[in-house]
Amino acid sequence: MDRSLRAARLATFVYFILCGTTMGTWVVHIPAVEERVGISHATLGGLLVVLGAGAFAGMQVAGRLTDRFGAHVVVPVAGVLCSVTLVLPGLCRGPWALAGALLAFGFCNGGLDVSMNAHAVHVEKAYARPVMSAFHATFSVGGVLAAVAAAATVSVGLSPAAGMVATAALGVLTALVAARALLPAVPIGTADKAEEPPATGRRTAGRRIWILAALALMVMLCEGAANDWSALHMKEILGAPASTAAFAYGTFAATMTIGRLLADRLVARFGSSAILRSGAATAAVGITIVALAPWAWAAFAGWSLFGLGLSGCVPQLLSAAGHADPSAAGANMSRVAGLGFLGMLTGPAVIGWLTHLVALNHAFVLLTLLCTITAVAAGALHIAPTPTHDMTASSH
Repeated sequence: MDRSLRAARLATFVYFILCGTTMGTWVVHIPAVEERVGISHATLGGLLVVLGAGAFAGMQVAGRLTDRFGAHVVVPVAGVLCSVTLVLPGLCRGPWALAGALLAFGFCNGGLDVSMNAHAVHVEKAYARPVMSAFHATFSVGGVLAAVAAAATVSVGLSPAAGMVATAALGVLTALVAARALLPAVPIGTADKAEEPPATGRRTAGRRIWILAALALMVMLCEGAANDWSALHMKEILGAPASTAAFAYGTFAATMTIGRLLADRLVARFGSSAILRSGAATAAVGITIVALAPWAWAAFAGWSLFGLGLSGCVPQLLSAAGHADPSAAGANMSRVAGLGFLGMLTGPAVIGWLTHLVALNHAFVLLTLLCTITAVAAGALHIAPTPTHDMTASSH
């Protein structure tokens, strides 16, 4: 295996960690920023929508820029800008200023998200075997690093703003250093013309991209619902104490990370379609167990299965989008990632709205339905497995 390719894979891991760290740093400092600006929870909720809108817009712009200039150009620029704009929310003293800061940070974070995924597809193509899921596992590592860094800065007496500045400075340095190892290839969207599909093929690929995007929306809606409602379900429905209820999300997140670390080898053996189908089916079983569980231990088992099942779904959808049409890989990635991100944002709200009609655990039946639809649709998509070659030649 070429050393430059190994370095490019390592650099991609670094950017995924950077993306997770910057977003995680903002998340862990939300209470401090809210207090500094002097806003209510309701106002904060509206401002988080602004952040989401910025991220969605950034994904669309970065997708087209990646197709034009190449992921190796867009990724480090987005990494630097994402780190720099992280500082802005910590400096704000009014809600309008915070809205502008979150719009800018969301835009840059979304741009980094799409461009680094596009480069991940580029690396996967060069490796000629699945490597996408492991990248997504390291995004979670960034969130853990953000929490550790926040605790460290508080322990030494630094203000939240100072902590965010320190994280941002390290992020800028990391983005610039890692840029040297990115694959110096032609833009991923302007690959060999021989690979470019004819007009009818592009139309077919376009329809397929929107199907992938719809599935990403459903899968990430389920993930967003688990993020915000898992602990509350344990507390309100099963009467678990707060200390126990918190482990519901921890269990979900842990099995999702483990699943992503294992998924690449399973994809190489069984193919993306099989992983998407079996993963969505497993998630459907898991959330159904949660919805029906009369005991805490049963709910923990359900959340574990839910996280494990969902773990491999999004990476396969993004990988399929990136490989579908080399002439528009970035734009395709932005559509799938963008709709998926909207699903992540709307998931908690959809479940919240349903709780006005039914009990929280019964609202989870919607997630069962979405996972079932994904499992059925996976078979119809015929997502081709990533080509493999002799594992001795690609060992690392």
